[in-house]
Amino acid sequence: MQKIYLCGPIMDEYEGEARAWRETAKGLLKDRFVLLDPMRRNFKDREVDSANEIVEFDLQDIRTADIVLVNYSKSSVGTSMEVFYASQNLGKFVVAFSPFTFKDCSPWMVKFCTKILPSLETAAEYISDHFLTNSPG
Repeated sequence: MQKIYLCGPIMDEYEGEARAWRETAKGLLKDRFVLLDPMRRNFKDREVDSANEIVEFDLQDIRTADIVLVNYSKSSVGTSMEVFYASQNLGKFVVAFSPFTFKDCSPWMVKFCTKILPSLETAAEYISDHFLTNSPG
């Protein structure tokens, strides 16, 4: 099965919010894809001994992933860095969902996300439509 990294704001985000959309994504995609959720690790932001581990584990997940699914609901340094890394360094397909209109999107996110859709549900449908391979049988 193909792997999807769940990319989106965590730091300075209400923890329930950071988890909620990821749980919804799992419900929409888990039977057809392996979901790589950075929230599965129990690191705390702003702790010196965790900072490098947080980044390195997230980068490893991105390298492992076939697709990056991005919650672009607000500006986030970490999310932007992950999108740039996935797109430019690794050539990954980056699918974002966002409440922003095109004119309100950062040009950087427009440039480095392969596709930006209006909701998580439409992004999950897009991924399912374009990345599921039908096995013979």
